[in-house]
Amino acid sequence: MKKLLFVVFFLCTWTAHSQSFYRYRFEEPWSISASIGPTQYFGELYSFWKYNEGIQPDWNANFAIRRTIGTNLRARLEGTYYKMSGSDKPSDPRAYRFPRNLTFRAKNWEISSIIEYHWYPVKVPNIHRPLWNPYIFAGLALSTNNPETQLDGEWVDLRPLQLENNPYERYILAFPMGLGLKYKLNVYMDLTFEGNYRFTLTDYMDDISAYNVSEFYLDLVEDYVDGSNPDRLRLAIRNPRYLDANGMPDIDKILQSNGRIRRGSGLRHRFDGYMTINVGLEIHLSEDIFQNWIFRDRIYEKRFRFW
Repeated sequence: MKKLLFVVFFLCTWTAHSQSFYRYRFEEPWSISASIGPTQYFGELYSFWKYNEGIQPDWNANFAIRRTIGTNLRARLEGTYYKMSGSDKPSDPRAYRFPRNLTFRAKNWEISSIIEYHWYPVKVPNIHRPLWNPYIFAGLALSTNNPETQLDGEWVDLRPLQLENNPYERYILAFPMGLGLKYKLNVYMDLTFEGNYRFTLTDYMDDISAYNVSEFYLDLVEDYVDGSNPDRLRLAIRNPRYLDANGMPDIDKILQSNGRIRRGSGLRHRFDGYMTINVGLEIHLSEDIFQNWIFRDRIYEKRFRFW
């Protein structure tokens, strides 16, 4: 009888011990993450690559769902809200862009599909994830494109006005790519660091593309003189040299310029882009994540735990 009781006690103890580690036996393919950080725009009002113009940061926040699809591969679907802006004021004088007096801001949404390649394997049990795991990534994104600027103290949408007589789409394709690093905080959670640059197929994220107004300034003047759409000229030409004493467009000076009024950078075949640098948290989903991570069940107490 004593031997039977000992065998039963041993089996119960072994079973309980095995079940306590059961959650670590297999990898958890799904995870969710959230991050936040600065956004930097690159375009006609900012040229980090050619001039020394400092940083003109805005901010972004995103949420992502990830799934392990291979030994070192993970796929993620991500939604991002980001702000960006540009202005002539911090421009490098060597760029000859400060007289334009142009500025813009944009509040955009982006959805992206991305593949991550990790240096260390990711198809492993959660408890076996490495402490550090760098990765590279690339993908495809769809973003809104809604630049706006101020006129008479109010923000005006620029895209419907077609200041350069060249319509552009409200939605644009972007190609995110960059580097990331994950640090394992515990079995269920990682701290993430990531730099992500987006190449695009548009030169109108800032509503500026043409080098000068020579091809369309007569249309702008006509809309201003006949009163059909005077805001187009006021927004397209803001150089103080071509404004009268009241801050309104000086039509005679504009016509005498023959369209040589500077607008863009003059660089050909260059599209706009933007970069984000984010810090965030990634949580690896598990059936018992709340029971075994946040609170650990005990007979007499519940105590917060980190592992």
